[in-house]
Amino acid sequence: MTPSRTLIVGSGRIGSRVAAALRDAGGEVWTLRRSAASEPDHHHIAADLSRPLERPLPAVDAVVVTLPPGDDDFLAMAASHLAAALPAAPGRTVWVSSTRVFEGYGDDRPLTETDEPRPAGPRAQQLVDGEVRAVDLLDAVILRPAGIYGPGRDRLIRQVQGGVPVDHERRTNRIHETDVVRTILALLAADTPPRVVHGTDERPATLGEVVTFLAGRLGVPVPPRGAPGDRRGTVLDGALLRSVVGPLAYPTFEDGYGEMLAER
Repeated sequence: MTPSRTLIVGSGRIGSRVAAALRDAGGEVWTLRRSAASEPDHHHIAADLSRPLERPLPAVDAVVVTLPPGDDDFLAMAASHLAAALPAAPGRTVWVSSTRVFEGYGDDRPLTETDEPRPAGPRAQQLVDGEVRAVDLLDAVILRPAGIYGPGRDRLIRQVQGGVPVDHERRTNRIHETDVVRTILALLAADTPPRVVHGTDERPATLGEVVTFLAGRLGVPVPPRGAPGDRRGTVLDGALLRSVVGPLAYPTFEDGYGEMLAER
């Protein structure tokens, strides 16, 4: 069942689309971010979760958090300050993290939700710490999207157009923005959602496969091979995601990027 009162924390593109969908379904939505509201007719709270909030937050049925890493232990502190400001624990919290928490793995096997995070840098560790705090204080469901792409997220297309060298052998995983939004909505509505879900489409691919496809559609040369990076990337299993949302709107990068290029 769609929650009747939801707080969206971090209203970027994903948060804004989730808020719009919940309002369209008849729900009441508050948004919280540091800046002032861009849509004054809607409930908005300007607050900085890096420090304790001065006023309590409204009572809500559900919370969706889409915050990126910040300084030091920002995400864990944000979870603490959010939990402290809520008058009661919401019935459902969806905490959007990232598959970056697996950066310490290689590509020898697909990773599933049963694999423990293996951060290799401070931003990945901050993501892990935020997840742990959100589960402890808010009983959060964790969504870990892979690389998000979609309209307005066209950096790789621009790199291909510019002939920027890339590591052709690097393993990559991605998910279309629309399927991230669909997953959040499904996790909010589910009676018993899984604790952790990987947001990744049905076709992990090397970066070379992706840029070769894009170059062919754009009618430009395939970008040259760049120097190999320190990490070879990972392969993620998205079977659990599809059990939550059903068939993806964009099951492969060809589906999503193909539509993006057709609309250019």
